[in-house]
Amino acid sequence: MPDIDNIRIVLAARPKGAPTPADFRLEHATLPPLRNGQVLLRNRWLSLDPYLRGRMNAGRSYVAPLEVGDVVEGGTVSEVVQSLHPAWSPGDLVLAHAGWQTYAVVDGEALRRKLDPDGPPVSTALGVYGMPGFTAYAGLREIGKPEAGETLVVAAASGPVGATVGQIAKRAGARVVGVAGGPDKVAYVRDVLGFDAALDHRADDFAAQLVAACPDGIDVYFENVGGKVFDAVLPLLNDFARIPVCGLIAQYNASAPPPGPDRVPQLMALILTRHLTVRGFIQRDFIALYPEFLREMGRWLRDGEICFREDVVDGLENAPAAFIGMLEGRNFGKLLVKIAD
Repeated sequence: MPDIDNIRIVLAARPKGAPTPADFRLEHATLPPLRNGQVLLRNRWLSLDPYLRGRMNAGRSYVAPLEVGDVVEGGTVSEVVQSLHPAWSPGDLVLAHAGWQTYAVVDGEALRRKLDPDGPPVSTALGVYGMPGFTAYAGLREIGKPEAGETLVVAAASGPVGATVGQIAKRAGARVVGVAGGPDKVAYVRDVLGFDAALDHRADDFAAQLVAACPDGIDVYFENVGGKVFDAVLPLLNDFARIPVCGLIAQYNASAPPPGPDRVPQLMALILTRHLTVRGFIQRDFIALYPEFLREMGRWLRDGEICFREDVVDGLENAPAAFIGMLEGRNFGKLLVKIAD
């Protein structure tokens, strides 16, 4: 294998609160030689996802944290350049987890799936037709379980998970209220995605607007955000409401507990007296559903029954700034970095 100048971005320091550009470092590195069973990938698309902020902290989580000096992780759409694995050939487009770098050497068994260039745009394998879409699909099916006539509220409703949650819930006959940040995102949720109501969580009277939008209470709350959105939702939850907890982006940059009184007793009392189901989940908890998701979502995308929006940033060097902006709500749709054509 000829020497390849691999450009990569590594974690330079653990962020203290909100990440800064100084927490990342761009490096040039030489790739290791290919061993039997491995493949050489050229990364074309990189996914930026909120969960990664938690991986930058030390301490216990559902996976081991990134170490300082590690290549920042992330899902990729990649092209096989060279292969010593029988399942993969040069030119194949694959879904991988090759991280923030232009090339990668990975075990062939670790590649997630081969992508069809004649199917949905390959970038959707990192969004609506990949992990975020499957998160929405699995969390709704296994935990949220919306029924016809029920009211579902979803936070971060213009993002790849929230937008998919609302559209699938509409297919089930639920009334869907989307919460987003800013007038453009609210208009998109209402006018393009077709949710029954769309609210701006930045509005001074957001809590009152939510009450008006949910006259019959809330049966399912798909949690992506936490913070003031959850505060407004909590008193409106009906008996036997279900809360899939997918993310808490409003809290990811917190460096200390929130101020104010301890509200855990109030939450526990509501869980008890209103018979609430609150379950945190990671999409791989329900990985057995993945083949079914691929079939159903593939059909919905082909038939134009599911809408999606992508926010594309050009150039790997711009990944840190884009990631920092995403945690502040600057992106509009699934955030992707285009690394190569």
